[in-house]
Amino acid sequence: MVTKLLKGRDFIALADFTKEEIDTILDTAFQLKLERARGVQHHLLTDKTVFLIFYNRSLRTRNSFECGIMHLGGHANYLDSNMVYTPAAAGSERAYVTERLDDVSKTLSRFGEAIAIRIYGDPTDWQYGRGNQYVRAFAAAADIPVINMEDDKYHPCQGLADVMTIKEKFGDLAGRKIVMSWAYSPSRKKPISVPQSMMAACSFYGAQLVFARPAGFELDPEQIAFYKQNAERYGGSFEETDDMRAAFEGADVVYPKSWCSLHHVPPEVPAADWDAQDKLFDANKAWICDDTMMKLANPHCLYMHCLPCDRGFEVTDSVIDGPHSVVYDQAENRLHGQKAVMALTM
Repeated sequence: MVTKLLKGRDFIALADFTKEEIDTILDTAFQLKLERARGVQHHLLTDKTVFLIFYNRSLRTRNSFECGIMHLGGHANYLDSNMVYTPAAAGSERAYVTERLDDVSKTLSRFGEAIAIRIYGDPTDWQYGRGNQYVRAFAAAADIPVINMEDDKYHPCQGLADVMTIKEKFGDLAGRKIVMSWAYSPSRKKPISVPQSMMAACSFYGAQLVFARPAGFELDPEQIAFYKQNAERYGGSFEETDDMRAAFEGADVVYPKSWCSLHHVPPEVPAADWDAQDKLFDANKAWICDDTMMKLANPHCLYMHCLPCDRGFEVTDSVIDGPHSVVYDQAENRLHGQKAVMALTM
């Protein structure tokens, strides 16, 4: 029944789904991964097409979607927004440069079986929430499922891969101390979608979630409220701290990553203030994951990162290349999780 209910569904945010539905996606991902390792081929999506619309650069997302649909017997059409008429919302059109997104969405719906979109940052003038609004507007106009490949609020495909990886290593998340932490980077232009989706995913599975960040790097208050409520509902907990060392103590999973400050991008300010971001970032250069920090965690602790990481800033080579690191397992699980999403929705 759950499988039938997922057919035709958009995949934009994990909070749009029940735990039972997320379990179905993860179970399918594990099954597809196992069968691929055994050499079993399931062409569940023969002759089906997914359109990949990218407004941002990509290595893992683009290639995992393209390989995934090929494994399932289908085909991916890659659409660079600079090579086609750029889809635009009503009122934002430019003659012979853009095309109303409703028209694009409805046209692609006649050609294939799903549309996947990545949009955040510069293409949205760093207006927090605009990318997500764009993806949902595309979904409202489409007659086929729309999959979020990352917007400025959510990265649900990464969240799936994160939970899948932890389940592989520990069997269960229940009672595990899982730390999502900010980390310094000289790059300021990183969205908050990864930490928000990672903690959303873990909140369904009884984890002891700890969110560590310096003052100024708080996440969306609505998302924080969701983690607290969902974690409590499923037997877990949520804690927020500005102390990275305290967060790492006794941790089973650490996930130190950089993201920008919402306080210096719209709508909190009229336009993105990168000078203010620079000052805030530079005041927190000590937020790095190194061997000293990892010694505070449990001996079996996992180091996680969505990649790409800024080596020497967010994390030292000795950690990301060391025995605690599972970053390439995470990267591989993007493939299997997304195959499951496509198989079930398309």
